[in-house]
Amino acid sequence: MEIKRVGVVGAGQMGNGIAHVMSAAGYEVMFNDINQDALDKAMALIDANMERQVSKGKLDAADKAGALSRIQTTLSLPDLGACDLVIESATERETVKQAIFEDLVPHLQPHTILTSNTSSISITRLASRTDRPEKFMGFHFMNPVPIMQLVELIRGIATDQPTFEACYAVVEKLGKTAATSEDFPAFIVNRILMPMINEAVYTLYEGVGSVTSIDTSMKLGTNHPMGPLELADFIGLDTCLAIMNVLHDGLADTKYRPCPLLTKYVEAGWLGRKTGRGFYDYRGEAPVPTR
Repeated sequence: MEIKRVGVVGAGQMGNGIAHVMSAAGYEVMFNDINQDALDKAMALIDANMERQVSKGKLDAADKAGALSRIQTTLSLPDLGACDLVIESATERETVKQAIFEDLVPHLQPHTILTSNTSSISITRLASRTDRPEKFMGFHFMNPVPIMQLVELIRGIATDQPTFEACYAVVEKLGKTAATSEDFPAFIVNRILMPMINEAVYTLYEGVGSVTSIDTSMKLGTNHPMGPLELADFIGLDTCLAIMNVLHDGLADTKYRPCPLLTKYVEAGWLGRKTGRGFYDYRGEAPVPTR
């Protein structure tokens, strides 16, 4: 099946990146959120990020104009019914995602493929709440979407081969690389990454090192571009905690127990860059460690 129209649900940091790369690759995009202000901010960010690509010679001005013209925004979920592929990119809470799919399903065409950008939640379980588990799979982009080259494709137990092949072809058209993961908690990237971040928080919690020493050690000692605490702030501490809880609940192994300090930061509303404070305070001219 040839995919021409793509629906994106959720105008957060992942949704705006997905709408960006889809439109730049030539797809017609129907971009949905429940909040008009969120859609307006997302479109402004897409414009700014595309302009940055133009300034670096990665996109020409005419292509930028064409890409922006291919994005339509809507507050109405049923408007996505005409799409060939829908990518849900709402908050990382299963009840929210289930509600979106339940509202969307009655309006879809028989051939429409449903996908979720979830970073950890069971694809099989999400698919089972729809009318098309065979046409459902995980379509997990990395953040920031326009820059990161990897997309994890996750098959649920019922996902059929044509659905997988159609999604794989979309990844190739985007100029990205697909990695196929089985449907186990947190898939591949976050199954490995989040316990590392959680262990870094434990290292801070136990007083082994400060925020600065932990991040410096990992950047210079393992050649990572960002330290794990800086990366956690970039991802969002609420997202990190949600994924650790999925790992802990799904695999029932104490090695995935979220660090109490991570929980405390989330309870305080210190979620990282998006709230101005996390393991660093971003409210001044330069980030300052909060511990």
